[in-house]
Parts: sequence; structure tokens; C-alpha cells
Amino acid sequence: MAPETVGVHGWMLHVPDYRHLLEQRRDAFGMLEDFVECMANNGVDVCGQVGSNWVHASGLGVEGIRAHCAMLSDKYETPFHMAGYAMVEALRDQNVETLALNACYHRDTWYQGTVAFLREAGFDVVWAGNFLDQGWFETQEQVDDCVWCFDEDLLWKSFDHTAEQAPNVDAYLINGMSNYRRPADGLARRPVHHTAALEERLGKPVIGHDTALYWRIFKTLGLAPADGAQGRLLNSLKV
Repeated sequence: MAPETVGVHGWMLHVPDYRHLLEQRRDAFGMLEDFVECMANNGVDVCGQVGSNWVHASGLGVEGIRAHCAMLSDKYETPFHMAGYAMVEALRDQNVETLALNACYHRDTWYQGTVAFLREAGFDVVWAGNFLDQGWFETQEQVDDCVWCFDEDLLWKSFDHTAEQAPNVDAYLINGMSNYRRPADGLARRPVHHTAALEERLGKPVIGHDTALYWRIFKTLGLAPADGAQGRLLNSLKV
């Protein structure tokens, strides 16, 4: 998706016994500054934080997250973007007011935090539900056992269900960083790989936290995707 001039480096936070709990993210929030400092020292042009729950787990609120990202960006002279806040920026950029959230694998405490964050930012969340709410699994534990990777047909079914619950919204969202196995070879792909097809299927913009973060990083770099098959949000970028 990115032009060949773009290189990507990853850095995992070292949190012993990490189990993706919201309180662990709250307690480790300060480590994001370590990440920005290290990456800035390594000469990167922009830093991006993956994981949509970190913004609401922090307890800082929408304005607090915006200010924190701005503070770190100024302090280390390197732009820093968080996936959860990038979604807010993307929705505002696309003039979205009403939306429905396909919360996919996120348990209720996770996605309810996302809904509250979006509402605090001024959006009308008409409907939100995860794979358990939608009836594809009997327990949340069964969802968790998939470790965020599912057969691709679930993506289409879950978005059809979301659209049935809220047919008149401006856009459909998908939480987190889920993966979906391609039937032909089992290759697991992110929602961003399916955005254009989903938009054609539903007739509305489809924005995921992964898509929003990529859009925000590209926007900072003054770049656009190398091809035009990435859906409305990414295709809105101009070099």
C-alpha cells in the first residue's frame, strides 16, 4: 500500500504478564513516551500507536489525548498519532456525524469505552455490537480463543448485520486490529484490505482503526497510497 520510499519499524512495549487488560494499558500509558523518544532518536519521521483502547483506557478524555499527542510531538520533534484519536480525526475529516460500530472481537467493556470516547468527541453512535452481540459465538471466551483471527466470511456477515441495525448512518466503523483469513490460501488480512469491497457492498464509508491510523500517518508524511484501491478515506489523500 505504501510507496517504496516508506520504511516501517515496530517497537513493542515491555509489560510483563501483559493480558491486554484496560487497567494494564492505563498503568503502562507513560511508556508510550519511551517509544516516541526512542523512535525520535532513531530518526523516524512519524510515530504511530496501534491499539484503539489506549485512548479511553487512559482516562484523559478526548481533549486530554489530543493535548498529550501534541505534547509528545513537540517535545521530541516527531509527530505522534494514536489509533483511537486518529479515528476521531478521520471521522471529522470525512464530515461524519452518525455512525454504527462493528465492535468485532472487542469484549463489551472494551467497545463501550470506544463508544463513550466517540460520543465525547461529538459523534452520534446509533448502534454498536461485537461478534457475541451479533450472534456468531455463544460466549466471549470463544471469541477470545480465536486470538483476533477469523474466517473472512465473518467479516462480510458482521458488516451486513451492522448495516441492518443502522441503515441510515453516515459511516460504518470497525474496532481494533482484527484479521480475516482469505479462503483461497488462509492468508490473514486486516480490515483495510477489504475496505473498498465493503464500501461497495454497503454503499457507505467504512473506517477501521487500522485505516484511520494509516491515513493519519500518510497525511503527516504528505503521501498517498501507492494505488487507488484503498477505500474512500485513504483515497481522499492527495500528494
